[in-house]
Amino acid sequence: MGYASQMTSWPDEFHEALSGAGFHVVRFDNRDTGLGHKHHGILPNIGATAKAMAEGKKADVPYTLHEMADDGAALLDALGIGSAHVAGASMGGMIAQLMAIRHPAKVRSLISLMSTTSDPSLPRSDPRAQEALMSRPPAEDKDAVADLAGKARLVIGSPGFPEDQAKVRARFAANYDRSYYPEGAIRQWTAIMATPPRTEQLKKLNVRTLVIHGDADILIHPDAGRHTAALIPNARLEIIKGWGHNMPIAAVPSITSPMIDFMRDVERDRA
Repeated sequence: MGYASQMTSWPDEFHEALSGAGFHVVRFDNRDTGLGHKHHGILPNIGATAKAMAEGKKADVPYTLHEMADDGAALLDALGIGSAHVAGASMGGMIAQLMAIRHPAKVRSLISLMSTTSDPSLPRSDPRAQEALMSRPPAEDKDAVADLAGKARLVIGSPGFPEDQAKVRARFAANYDRSYYPEGAIRQWTAIMATPPRTEQLKKLNVRTLVIHGDADILIHPDAGRHTAALIPNARLEIIKGWGHNMPIAAVPSITSPMIDFMRDVERDRA
């Protein structure tokens, strides 16, 4: 999953569509999120991280997306899975790309959802989306956190796939009960900042790839998805009309259908 998002942020309908098509689905919490390992008390400096990267120096952070990609590979080992179709959304797409780069034998195919190569030439996020992503709740109680998350979802969400806001808020409240851990978001943010763009590495990637992006995404511009697909040899690109930067239940068929067709093609070719 993406930045500061637990594995429960994948809608049940999403993994049910995949498992209903015959695929075994594994979800997991990234480090510093949900029930994953937490680096308590280590608080990197965001400003210092930005300065170090601008000067071409190594940033003082507890981990980068490289280590998060290695986590995914280690999980496959722990589960006794030799290779898998690896899908990631947003920051999770960056991690999935790095899994394919660093552990190509473990990645049967790569599916990059609403993500980016992090190339500095790409369009920046809409300021409204940046503000929604970085806003802090006025208090740390469940109601305040769920209210703010719901408002942010309206900003970066999908105009083509409207949601029941009461249900959206209830999911955020359930995630709060499972694990509310804002400290981890700081470390994940600096992990993104401290990880160099993948532009040149993706040009050399020899992994079957599907890129899916929404044309209404104001957080990670659709050009970032197009750039990802253009870099990776023979990658497929699917642009979904009206999809923003969220996982609305109504959009699940539009997202999972090309995934299922793609993975079946990969499996047929492997056979």
